[in-house]
Amino acid sequence: MAITASCPSCGAPVVFQSASSVFAVCAYCSSTLVRHDQNLEDIGKMAALVEDRSPLQLGTEGSYKGVHFALIGRIQIKYEQGIWNEWHLLFDDMRTGWLSEAGGEYVLTFAQFVPDALPSFESLKIGQRFVLASQTWTVSNIAQAECIAGQGELPFKVGAGYPVAAVDLRNGANFATLDYSETPPLMFIGEAVEFSALRLANLRQGMAQPEKTVAAQVFRCPSCGSPMAARSPEILAVGCVACGAVVDTADRNYQLLSKALGSRDEKYVPRLALGSKGKLDGRPVEVIGFLVKQCVSAGIFYDWREYLLAGENGTYRWLTEYNGHWNVADVLSSPPTSSGAMELADVRWNGQSFRHFTTTPSAEVIQVAGEFTWRVRRGECNRVVDYVAPPLMLSRESTDNDLNWSQGTYVEPAEIASAFALKQALPEPIGVFANQPNPWEETHRSVCRLFWRLALLAVVAQVLFMLFAGGGKLLLRQDFDFAAPAVDELQSREFVIDERVRRLKVRNTTSLDNNWIGLNLTLVDKSGNAAWPASRELAYYYGYDGGESWSEGNRQDEVVFPDIPPGTYYLTVDADLAPEKPVPVHDRMEVMSVGAGWSNFVLLLVFLAIFPIFTRLRHAAFEVRRWAESDHAPVAADDSGDDD
Repeated sequence: MAITASCPSCGAPVVFQSASSVFAVCAYCSSTLVRHDQNLEDIGKMAALVEDRSPLQLGTEGSYKGVHFALIGRIQIKYEQGIWNEWHLLFDDMRTGWLSEAGGEYVLTFAQFVPDALPSFESLKIGQRFVLASQTWTVSNIAQAECIAGQGELPFKVGAGYPVAAVDLRNGANFATLDYSETPPLMFIGEAVEFSALRLANLRQGMAQPEKTVAAQVFRCPSCGSPMAARSPEILAVGCVACGAVVDTADRNYQLLSKALGSRDEKYVPRLALGSKGKLDGRPVEVIGFLVKQCVSAGIFYDWREYLLAGENGTYRWLTEYNGHWNVADVLSSPPTSSGAMELADVRWNGQSFRHFTTTPSAEVIQVAGEFTWRVRRGECNRVVDYVAPPLMLSRESTDNDLNWSQGTYVEPAEIASAFALKQALPEPIGVFANQPNPWEETHRSVCRLFWRLALLAVVAQVLFMLFAGGGKLLLRQDFDFAAPAVDELQSREFVIDERVRRLKVRNTTSLDNNWIGLNLTLVDKSGNAAWPASRELAYYYGYDGGESWSEGNRQDEVVFPDIPPGTYYLTVDADLAPEKPVPVHDRMEVMSVGAGWSNFVLLLVFLAIFPIFTRLRHAAFEVRRWAESDHAPVAADDSGDDD
């Protein structure tokens, strides 16, 4: 039931929609009011809210898991890298919750009683894993912050300068916050939610802005005097395009976060100019920041460019570029559960396996230009671990106080140029990038699919040939004996071929014993129309050498006569015996018709297999080039030898 009272300062009505709300800020005079049953106590003026790009406001309504809610309160919290909002929600079932809004990410949590003893704030480290509330959590952020302003109804007393010590925990899609500003600490558990999934209504779009606003800051660079601007207080650092100095916009004196680039410092020109607007995945974006990072490996310097993009509904995205290779990257609200303790192992996320590619112990910011939502400075370093499943890449970036995961998707330079309507084409990529799609991937799959279809057709054709071509019929079996010193030409019995035979096979099986024999065969058509000669030499030797048996040659031989028409036939045989061993030789001759053979079938399969083998080799060669740039580069055999 709502409770209505009057503001002691201005008399304006103040409505407490939730019975758990004990603190409110008067919407008319900004007095800070504490509720004591039906009475209100004025404890002073609340600091003005810092104007930001949030699309939310008090009175915004939405739905979560089928239950309607309204935004009834808000606190703004400032930490080292920026400002975030915590919105107090009241649900129709009288539950209350919190909607955290930071950098375009929305997390909805509810207070949960935990019987376990919570770890101390000082004992927690980034990436640490522990069990709490029957779940395993990973520490993703540690913040020492302060509340700078409040608005609407709140369940506790806050004011400007109110300290907030908080630790964020991740567990896949689940999210938790340990709030150490209370004693004992509180735990809030929930999940990251999509802005569109909340079905929000009564947003700030198209409505009058609050009376107390902070205008966009326009100032001059303390180093070179060039004009600079920060579009909103959400922007905490601006890099001077002219000299490279980085300015803290939250400081009224615009103190330098890092000095201007020296004459010897290399200046990198962005491929996408600050202020460039375009569309990525159908969503509008604007380039507001540009920075260059660098790392050193084996004495070689590697640098890459990163572009901060402002999106719709207060969201941010990233574009990264290395040697002409581009990726669109988004920070993950539901990152993998890997803690980094086994960073060489594969990472499972969103049903897909990502292989470890590289670990960069220290990626240093060497140039900054434009606007950023945290106090970025040159010399700032973080640890980066990359995992790939082309065209996707997962990147784990960590410092002593922060841990973030992002997913990058490889994009061709032509797509980037088209998205931002660039007049000139972007440089062609150099080499192979970590998550660059293998250009032979789809080609290999298509060729393999075609190979199996054609191979199946070949098998069907071979079966049909064997079924309907006829063959395998024995036409003649006859024994011959050849003896020295003179061997006359012998003639076989006649045999009949009823229909055209694709292949007529003549098999000779002899009694050779460490000798040889030459057979001059002639297949003769009895009608005298044609004759087909063939000469064969058979040899078979065996023995023992050094206690081991050996043999060479064969006692059996076959000759094939192709495409023989119907008719009556016989064979003549003229034998030549080995003069060095003129012993009798027995020969059994068999004549048979043979249907479809296997040689053509095998040759066809070999020919067809050439194409998938070729595409597979090309695919593998591309992967070798990819992984040559990783921490798991293939080692050549000649590189593994020991030095003498």
